[in-house]
Amino acid sequence: MFETLSDRLTSVFSSLRGKGRLSEEDINATAREIRLALLEADVALPVVREFIARIKERARGEEVSKALNPAQQVIKIVNEELVEILGGETRQIRFGKTPPTVIMLAGLQGAGKTTLAGKLAKWLAADRNTPLLVAADLQRPNAVTQLQVVGERAGTPVFAPEPGNGVGDPVDVARESIEHAKRNNHNVVIIDTAGRLGVDTEMMRQAADIRDAVNPDEILFVVDAMIGQDAVNTAQAFLDGVGYDAVALTKLDGDARGGAALSIRHITGRPIMFASTGEKLEDFDLFHPDRMASRILDMGDVLTLIEQAQRTFDEAEVEKMASTMASDDDFTLDDFLQQMAMVRKLGPIGNLLGMMPGMGQMREQIDGIDDKDLDRIQAIIQSMTPGERANPKMINGSRRLRIANGSGTQVSDVNGLVTRFFEAQKMMRKMKSGGGMPGMPGMPGVGGNKKKAKAQAKKAKKGKQRSGNPMKARQQEADREAERKRRQEEGGQEMPQLPPGLGGGGGGQPTLPPGFGGPNMPDLSNFKLPKK
Repeated sequence: MFETLSDRLTSVFSSLRGKGRLSEEDINATAREIRLALLEADVALPVVREFIARIKERARGEEVSKALNPAQQVIKIVNEELVEILGGETRQIRFGKTPPTVIMLAGLQGAGKTTLAGKLAKWLAADRNTPLLVAADLQRPNAVTQLQVVGERAGTPVFAPEPGNGVGDPVDVARESIEHAKRNNHNVVIIDTAGRLGVDTEMMRQAADIRDAVNPDEILFVVDAMIGQDAVNTAQAFLDGVGYDAVALTKLDGDARGGAALSIRHITGRPIMFASTGEKLEDFDLFHPDRMASRILDMGDVLTLIEQAQRTFDEAEVEKMASTMASDDDFTLDDFLQQMAMVRKLGPIGNLLGMMPGMGQMREQIDGIDDKDLDRIQAIIQSMTPGERANPKMINGSRRLRIANGSGTQVSDVNGLVTRFFEAQKMMRKMKSGGGMPGMPGMPGVGGNKKKAKAQAKKAKKGKQRSGNPMKARQQEADREAERKRRQEEGGQEMPQLPPGLGGGGGGQPTLPPGFGGPNMPDLSNFKLPKK
C-alpha cells in the first residue's frame, strides 16, 4: 500500500546524500518534495501541513547543522515524525479486571468487521485466551452464517441465538453473550455489530445501545484503508456518534495510496491498534508505528520478520537444522528441501524479502518472484531417489531425463537446480572449513578442516621469512633492529603481528567484516553451538 510513498521519499533522500551541509534552499526543496509525496498518497491536508512544519523546524536546528552527515540526520527526523504521526507507541489491548473482557467492533458495511473478528479471535487464542465470537449483526443477509464459517476456520465458538437476516434484537444478543461467556469460561467476548453503506442515524443508535448494554472494555473502529480521505470523515462521525478507543485497519495489502492510515490517528487522536494485511486469518497483528515508518522509508522491518519466524518455526526443527549445519557431513538436497519447507511456512517469498532493508530499490525483481518456482523445485527434488538426493553427483543424463519427466519439468530445469546446488554446497564447505564467506572469517569450531588448520598453524609458527638475497636479508634484519630500538627508546612495546585476514602483514588495525564492531556489535554472549 505504501509503495508509491516509499519510492517518492527514497528518491528525495537520495538527492541529499553526499552533501556536506544543507542550505536553506536544500531544506525547502526537500520539504516541498515530501509535501507532494504525502498529498499524492492521499494524506489529509492538515496532517501534511503540521508534518512539514515540524520537519522544517527541526532541519534548521542544531541537530542537522552540526551533524557530520546532514542527509542522514534529515532521514532520522522524518522517520521520528512519521512514527509520531502514526501513533508513537504500539497500543496493546486493555483486558478487564474481571473476565470476560468485552471487545466491540464498529464500522461501515464492507470494512471487513466479520473477517477481522475471526482474525482477532485466532490472534488472542494463540496467546492462551479463550475468545467467544458474538453474532450481533442481524441486518446484513447471511452475516450470522459468515461469522459461523469464520469462527469454525479460527477454531473459536460463535454465540448466535438469532438467525439474522432482519430477525432478532442485536442488543439482547450482546447482553446474553456476556452471561453465556461467564458460564462457559470464555475470558474474551468479541461482538460483531451491523454496519451500513454510509453513516446513518439508525446504525449509530444501534451501536450506542449495544455499547450501553455491555459496557465494553475496548471499542474498535474497523476501517477499510483503501477508501482514502473518506476514512477520516467516517472515523470522525463514529467518534462523535458512538465513540471508540482504537482503530483497526483492514486491507493494508491493497493497492490504494494509504493516506488514511497516516491521517486517522492525527485527526481523531485515537491510536491504530491492529492491522490486517491479507485474506488469511494469520495475516493480522498489532500495528507497530515505528516498524511501519521504517518500511515506508525502505529501512525494512526485520523485527516483524524475526517474530514471524519465532511463531512459525518449531524449536526442535531449528535445533536439528543447526546441528546439520555444524556437522562434518555435506549439505544435501534433503537438507535444502527441509530449509525450503521452513521458509515457505513464513508466507510468500516476496513479502519476506520486502521486510529486508533497501529492498524498495529491487521492487520490480521482488514482484517478479513466483512462489510456483519453489513448487517446481520441490517437485524436482521429490522426483529423485534417496540416493540421488544424498549424492547429486550420480545424477547423469538418463537420470536427469527421468527426474524431469517425473516432476513435469524440462531437463534444463533439472540441470539448473543441480548446478546451483553444487555452488551452494561448495560455499557451505568453505564456511565449515574455516575459509568463511567472501569478506568474512571462517566458522571456528564448526566442522573445521583439521588438515587446513594444522597447515595454517605450521605457517604461523615460522614467523617472518627472510629473503633469499643475502644483501636484501641483511637490510631487512637491520630495519627490524632499528625499529626495535626506536620502540624501546619511546618506552613502548612492540606491536604483535596479527594473523593474515585480521590485519596481519598490513601493520594496521584488524579489519573486521561490516557489522562486526562499534556500537552495532551483535551480542553473542548466549550463543551456543549444538552438541554433536
